[in-house]
Amino acid sequence: MTSTRERQRAAARARLEREMAERAARARKRRQTQAIVGAGAVLLLVVAGTVWLATALGGDDDKKQTATSAGAAQCAYTEVPKEGRTKQIKDVGLPGGQQKNTGTQTMTIDTNLGPITAKIDRAAVPCTAGSFTHLASKGFFDNTKCHRLVTEGIKVLQCGDPSATGKGWRETDGTGGPSYNLAEENLPTDKRPPYPEGVIAMANSGQPGSTGSQFFIVFGDSQLDPNYTVLGTITGGMDVVKQVAAAGDDKAFAQQAGGGHPKKEIVINKLAMSDIQG
Repeated sequence: MTSTRERQRAAARARLEREMAERAARARKRRQTQAIVGAGAVLLLVVAGTVWLATALGGDDDKKQTATSAGAAQCAYTEVPKEGRTKQIKDVGLPGGQQKNTGTQTMTIDTNLGPITAKIDRAAVPCTAGSFTHLASKGFFDNTKCHRLVTEGIKVLQCGDPSATGKGWRETDGTGGPSYNLAEENLPTDKRPPYPEGVIAMANSGQPGSTGSQFFIVFGDSQLDPNYTVLGTITGGMDVVKQVAAAGDDKAFAQQAGGGHPKKEIVINKLAMSDIQG
């Protein structure tokens, strides 16, 4: 289950991730050796556990100290290098680095065939949920088509490519995404099957940290390797997905990743994320 990514983009991203890891290691070492004293010291409060202070130290005057708030997760959204971006990449900026890791959200996918809804648990996927909330607020998914259907071996409908729009299909369908990637979360390593009917999960390129905007709805138990973020659970509209599945696909991807474009077109008119509840 992959969404096609340019190989040169993957190599550029890997270099960027190595550089970020090295900078993070140096920052950690500086934090360990720095003594915070005097009138301007930062008071660390320990309430039901440790609140980690994430401090940017490096001599840059414009860098500020930030603390991860209680009930929040620190998320890394890694920008795709500009030289590695294709025109299928849609840049709507980055989500905030801190994302709430409590409560639930409802995702509503308004399609031309009817609504599909899903429940998302922020405790399980704070960074992915934060990404979806950001993208949805920018209209990222609006007026896009679910570009891939697989009915043999695995049973999934794949959507979320911002470039899959308009009439007909293009060879580039399935290569689009946001201008950043994020790490996988909530991997079903202890579940059998890993991806049962009714889950909504994130596609990636097959490499760690390559999750973007493309997602797939599982309409029949699927034995995929547990490498894809389980985003949430479908709560309504599975009949819409099965209606598309029943019409079959055109086998456009049969020799590659499997499946093809849905013969029954399904268009996301609008994708919305509710406010966090709880």
